[in-house]
Amino acid sequence: MKRLTVVFISLTLFVVSGCSHENNTVLIPGMNSLFLMSDAKTRSISPENLTGEKGQGGRISPEQGNAKRAAQKHGWKTNPYVFIAPGEEKVLAEINDSGIINHIWMTPGRDGNDRLRIIRIYWDGETEPSVEVPVGDFFCNAWGSKNQTDIISLPVCVNPLNGFNCFWQMPFRKQCKITMANLTDSRMTLYYQVDYTLTEVPKNSAYFHAQFHRVKKVQFKKEYIIVDNIQGRGHYVGTFLSRGTRSDRWWGEGEVQIFIDGDTDYPTINGTGEEDYFLGSYAYKKYRDASWKNFEYVNHNTPYSGFYNVEHKGPFVGRFGQYRWHIYDPIRFKSDLKIQIQCLGWDDKGNYLPLEDDVSSVAFWYQTEPHQKFPKLPSVEVLEVEY
Repeated sequence: MKRLTVVFISLTLFVVSGCSHENNTVLIPGMNSLFLMSDAKTRSISPENLTGEKGQGGRISPEQGNAKRAAQKHGWKTNPYVFIAPGEEKVLAEINDSGIINHIWMTPGRDGNDRLRIIRIYWDGETEPSVEVPVGDFFCNAWGSKNQTDIISLPVCVNPLNGFNCFWQMPFRKQCKITMANLTDSRMTLYYQVDYTLTEVPKNSAYFHAQFHRVKKVQFKKEYIIVDNIQGRGHYVGTFLSRGTRSDRWWGEGEVQIFIDGDTDYPTINGTGEEDYFLGSYAYKKYRDASWKNFEYVNHNTPYSGFYNVEHKGPFVGRFGQYRWHIYDPIRFKSDLKIQIQCLGWDDKGNYLPLEDDVSSVAFWYQTEPHQKFPKLPSVEVLEVEY
């Protein structure tokens, strides 16, 4: 029996590595497959190599670079960032080949409004983006750079100060285009790097998608919709949700409901509470008194889930962020998917109380193309939050 167990574990690790014997390619390296050789080609796009071409990094002259004043004496580091003018949408990367984006790093500035800077990603010549999210929320930070929260998880890492990292693996077969739109009234300075692999993509590979939603005041007794326009075949892989609550009591009693493949009145998956879905428990608390009014939140970061609060400000009693990654438990769908959450807390008599909080979210999933056109992003006035 011992021998069989060891063989099973070894086989599991080997499959998870993503190894393909057919073309001698390891598509997604891991600790247990780093020693394996591959025919894939490594490339990287940054302001110092805007096309990602082999042997073309750092060739921009001091006279042409954005850092020409600092670089003029020694000729090094001539173009480490790009400028994005107010109202401009700039192409950050365009790749005309087949491959996989392995990592995106960027820092959009120390004092900017990350809600008004929109990252978009298009696959294989799409005219409608498969990713359209404010850059802060894409990296699980909803409350601006002055309230930056470190994130330590498998697909998303945020390091001091405003070091945004994404490790979602994003395959494409013909083309990939990444843009950044600046909706603010000031020029944006963006440092970034897109690391990718040129390789054949397996036939059963799905495309990465991410969609943003926000309601400044959820209607009384009406669920907040995380996403409701997914059609096609794929699997749901994660949620980031931020909340500005106006309640001085616990606000996270709402259940997450997931409607799969034609569900109508009742969902296939119905959780037991908001913090339960995000893999916490009992209000993320350290202690409480009998009134439920006095308790201390415990921020936490794990590979698959996390919670944080930031300083109270504006109309809110509390401001929070929560993430949940479905890495080992992706939610499979064949035709359609809808996800919603009840906005629910407690009243003074110990009864459930529907709340009218400010809620924003990002839904992350993979699916076959074509996808349903995303709802139009909210206006600047609705997007923006008080930082």
